[in-house]
Amino acid sequence: MTQALIVIDVQNDFCPGGALAVPGGDEILPAINAKLPDFPVRVFTQDWHPAGHSSFASQHAGKNPFELTEMPYGQQVLWPDHCIQGSDGAAFHAELLTDPADLILRKGFRREIDSYSAFFENDRTTPTGLEGYLRSRGVESLVLVGLATDFCVNYSAIDAARLGFAVQVDLSACRAIDLDGSLATACKGMKAAGVTLFGS
Repeated sequence: MTQALIVIDVQNDFCPGGALAVPGGDEILPAINAKLPDFPVRVFTQDWHPAGHSSFASQHAGKNPFELTEMPYGQQVLWPDHCIQGSDGAAFHAELLTDPADLILRKGFRREIDSYSAFFENDRTTPTGLEGYLRSRGVESLVLVGLATDFCVNYSAIDAARLGFAVQVDLSACRAIDLDGSLATACKGMKAAGVTLFGS
């Protein structure tokens, strides 16, 4: 069974000092780098928003970061401006070994819709193309690592399981934002979807 490592959004804006820093986000770099040689297929995802993206709180009068709003596709957390295309914040962390990546998949580039998952936009129907790539490489099993456990890793894992992949998440190589208990909710949801969690 061909297994792929999916490295989710290990970017400067999600690491300490970034615009949307995940606590301890840079602590996972050694673990991720150490895993790379063990997988025949390695995919890195990159949040890649245009300036003025609709998920930014700055685009909604009277709204603050981390508040909720309704979008045509459902409820959306509003975020600080982050991972703007071409910015230093959108770049991968300098200590992440990116040369081994077979594919770098950029997501969230459509201004009107956010994209947590590596597989679908937040409408849960618009595909990113990752499924087709993995199928063409003969991949049946995935291990997910990266940022943040309760958002992009969570959504990616659940979508991958829904698509029929065998999915594991290495929690030792992930970190969470944990908004109002979102980490516990995400872990419960991933397990319910058939995702195997390990390394906590």
